[in-house]
Amino acid sequence: MIGEEFISMKAVILAGGLGSRLSEETGLKPKPMVEVGTKPIILHIMETYAAHGVTDFVICAGYKANVIKDYFINFGAHISDVEVNLKQNSVKYLTCNDLDWTIKIIDTGADTLTGGRLKRIKKYVENDAFFHMTYGDGVADIDITALTQFHKDHEKLATVTTVAPVGRFGAIKVTGGNNIVSDFSEKPAGDGALINGGYFVLKPAALDFIDGDTSIWEREPMERLVAKGELVARHHTGFWHPMDTLRDKNHLNALI
Repeated sequence: MIGEEFISMKAVILAGGLGSRLSEETGLKPKPMVEVGTKPIILHIMETYAAHGVTDFVICAGYKANVIKDYFINFGAHISDVEVNLKQNSVKYLTCNDLDWTIKIIDTGADTLTGGRLKRIKKYVENDAFFHMTYGDGVADIDITALTQFHKDHEKLATVTTVAPVGRFGAIKVTGGNNIVSDFSEKPAGDGALINGGYFVLKPAALDFIDGDTSIWEREPMERLVAKGELVARHHTGFWHPMDTLRDKNHLNALI
């Protein structure tokens, strides 16, 4: 059961980058608005949080921020069947939308880097005990309730979710002097090293480790948290997949 203290928590989503490696799509829209199935990937991410009672969102927009704003301002029209009466100039939604979500879309600048985006939205989270944060281009079956409890238990400034990297290529092992292949694995999940899978939980004080707009969250701020012993990792062994390229998008669409 979801505790009351979890329900009021916020989820901050970084959604302002250029997404140049997915230029086939991002010439017209920011990467978080690229569709997986019938809806933008950012909506899949938000549904993951909402399933655990986290329904107060702060979206850090930047590149083509108006696309994100327009989508959520006209959310009912995007997700519902509609009846349009041209004579009366009216629109009626035929499908019920019962989502009790609050969404702030903050333009954090087209050129601001990840740390800078977080710094710019500090006023929206500074009175919270802690908040969730993730990127707008990676989906996972994260147990948000368990992640929240993990963060509460260790009482540090920051929790990061670690994952095994997604394999990109088949691995071939050759042994002996005759070049005969002794093992082949199709897209193995990395070499045992773990990577940042997003899905953070942060106390507002963690944002004090960020200098400004040119700060990359994954560099100096996280390195400073490590140096202070304030960053703790929780490993996720379930589904996780980023959407960095068109190949990733096609793979996610095939899965869905």
